[in-house]
Amino acid sequence: MKKYPFFLLLLVFFFSACSPSVGVAQEPVVNQTKVPQQAEESNQEAQNTTEIVEAISSENENTVTPRPTLTPDAWMEMPIIPEVSDTAREIYQRGQEMGNDPHIFSKVGDCQNVTSRFLGVFDQPDNFTLGTDYAYLQETIEYFEGSFERDSLAVKGGNQPATVLAPLHADKSICEANESPFACEIRVNNPSFIVISLEAWGNRPIETYEGYLRQIVEHAIEQGVVPILATKADNMEGDQSVNRTVAKIAYEYDIPLWNFWLAVQPLPNGGVEEDGFHLTFSGDAGNQFDDPARMEFGWPWRNLTALEALDAVRRGVTE
Repeated sequence: MKKYPFFLLLLVFFFSACSPSVGVAQEPVVNQTKVPQQAEESNQEAQNTTEIVEAISSENENTVTPRPTLTPDAWMEMPIIPEVSDTAREIYQRGQEMGNDPHIFSKVGDCQNVTSRFLGVFDQPDNFTLGTDYAYLQETIEYFEGSFERDSLAVKGGNQPATVLAPLHADKSICEANESPFACEIRVNNPSFIVISLEAWGNRPIETYEGYLRQIVEHAIEQGVVPILATKADNMEGDQSVNRTVAKIAYEYDIPLWNFWLAVQPLPNGGVEEDGFHLTFSGDAGNQFDDPARMEFGWPWRNLTALEALDAVRRGVTE
């Protein structure tokens, strides 16, 4: 994990809404906000995470064989709903030993993850229909009751990987001193799973995005929380580098990938509005998953496939 000098501090501007037209602010270097003792703890956390992943690999294979490198476009063919690995099961089991709540998940992301649009409907029984094809998902809805409608401390319009790692953006009334929104969300909510969906990035180097996303993933693993990484529908950066990076990290850490991009490819304009960023929406209730007309829009597919991903991961680590 990349380390930065203590004396530097780059500020992230607050975003009041999630929009591709908003100016890009400089991201803070997270480790710069830590006092020396906290920096040392952060170094130890990174070392612990590496040891955990290596130990899991050693347990699952008599001979540890490096995974082959992904080809640049391999992510486009990865399944929409993740397959659960032994690594994910081990992370989950460690989390249970640490006291994580198996019936709770958290969310991390920008405006595409706010409760009013994303997943919150599943805590509102009168506002969605599963139909016959998706009736099996009711068990997972009941299993995670309360998590869907909860407002995450790590979800906010304009959020980027750097923002959720910056204590500057944490809720000071809830979070501890020098605690990031992401770390605060895990501590306060005590989840066993966390859906990580960070779409906006702008024109900055993708290597910077990758570095921050690795920090997010490693902290979740260290806390025994199973990360579920998500690809995005848009291609605002122009070269699909964000989706490629997300898939690469999921592959390298052997953790679940929810390939939402693939789910919306059959939809008009790939499920994205004319602005190239926001998902299409029917304008009414929308989450009637047995209504073909409503399923021509991006948002119902985002909610449905996210629920399917949670269902697959839950069953994969608990059954």
